[in-house]
Amino acid sequence: MAVSTSTFGIVILIYLMVIFYLGWLGYKRTCKDDDYMVAGRKIHPFILALSYGATFISTAAIVGFGGVAGSLGMGLLWLVFMNIFVGIFIAFAIFGPKTRRIGQNLSAVTFPELLGKRFESRFIQGFSGALIGVFMPLYAGIVLIGAARFIETALGVHYDIAVLIFTIIVAAYVITGGLIAVMYTDALQGFLMFIGMGILLVFTYRILGGINQAHQSLTELGHLVPQALVQGGHQGWTMMPELGSPIWWTMVSTIILGVGIGVLAQPQLAVRFMTVESDKSFNRAIFVGGPFILMMAGVAYITGALSNVYFFENFGQIALEIAGGNTDLIIPMYINNAMPDAFVILFMLVLLAASMSTLSSQYHTMGTSIGHDFYRGYLLSGKAGRTVNITRLGIAVTILISVIFAYFLPISIIARATAIFFGLCAAAFLPIYAGALFWKRMTREGAIAGLIVGTLSSLFWLTFVHAANAVPLGISEFIFSTETVITGTWTLVDPILIATPLAAIAAIVVSLITEPPSDEHLEWCYGKS
Repeated sequence: MAVSTSTFGIVILIYLMVIFYLGWLGYKRTCKDDDYMVAGRKIHPFILALSYGATFISTAAIVGFGGVAGSLGMGLLWLVFMNIFVGIFIAFAIFGPKTRRIGQNLSAVTFPELLGKRFESRFIQGFSGALIGVFMPLYAGIVLIGAARFIETALGVHYDIAVLIFTIIVAAYVITGGLIAVMYTDALQGFLMFIGMGILLVFTYRILGGINQAHQSLTELGHLVPQALVQGGHQGWTMMPELGSPIWWTMVSTIILGVGIGVLAQPQLAVRFMTVESDKSFNRAIFVGGPFILMMAGVAYITGALSNVYFFENFGQIALEIAGGNTDLIIPMYINNAMPDAFVILFMLVLLAASMSTLSSQYHTMGTSIGHDFYRGYLLSGKAGRTVNITRLGIAVTILISVIFAYFLPISIIARATAIFFGLCAAAFLPIYAGALFWKRMTREGAIAGLIVGTLSSLFWLTFVHAANAVPLGISEFIFSTETVITGTWTLVDPILIATPLAAIAAIVVSLITEPPSDEHLEWCYGKS
């Protein structure tokens, strides 16, 4: 079923008018680098929470991980717990205030600059900026895929055209308005997402006969799990996979831990901590961000799993069979088949909002990483001067790269690519980010060691050991004539569980054997004790 193109066109036109108005407000209020980079450091806690949540939860969560829940089941709800406990509570209550204060003391306007100034290293700032600029387009590409897949199924628009049109819309207000425009539009989009997901939850349980009946029906479908998944450890959509099985390792190490922990080191999220005026803002933001994440991620995963009941009762097939094996199509196909036309239009806006909020933040982060951190901070050795135009050029270039990814990445890639990027950020940034905030003894040499060890070990494990990535890439096969250089259970372990501890050990050991930072520098970073 496809919704009326004319009806949707009218709705989307109104929506875009509001979005561009907010983008224009951001443009008018962007007078200096601080405005473009960190929204003038005067963002309201409510805007912070919605912007953070809308950036965190994208089509990767709703379409990608919702589709994975349709395949693997409700065990993904543990990721919701991690999202709230780590991504909201620990992030806002512990990491946020420290990041805000140190960022303000150092006059840092980007995440790489915060690390670079704390450790007095242009290399750290430049390397971090380059790492973000090179690898974040992969994450942006899969967010584009999520939005374009839904547009494709709902309106019957060719996928390639959907990607192109959607990209142009997002690019228009990000390039001009900076972070102020991004956060204003994020707040509106977050509100739409919350309303839409709430309605989806109510409709789903209503269609399936209520909460108890829906979950009971899903449990009774356990015998329909495909044999290949059963052999991998799948025990039904309302049960966790068999302990230690390949699917268990994928769900726990790659999805739950990879994304759940990796969120703390996401540059596009950490920079939001530097946009508020006081530490009190974070306490207020927790009470908005927690329920928001619960509604966004929780509803997506519940709906994805329960779609099996709907498809079996109406078409005699489970969700994965209906979607032709492509998990990225499960949520779009469920919405378009099960929901009323009016809600399909509303959910289209929800997905557009989810994609636009995340993409706008990604594009802004990639642009600042290239323009401000790599170009100015490293290549120009931090020389004074405005870099907004270079940043805008960086945004344009990374947008082009992400579009190329969206055209050529394989099916069922959204959740896996998200976990790859989150895991890489955790390995490369989390140990030295935590050290920058909480351990004054961490040295420049220790931070550089942690950054390099985390990056290289994560990429090595992805390429040569972790079978889910190494086998499709084929690099290990090409070089060593073997799919993975290690065999056995190790090939199931996600890089985050290997690379992040290695990076932390390297940072700690090297810091302890090198000269500590000067008291003057520490006072500049943390203020007087």
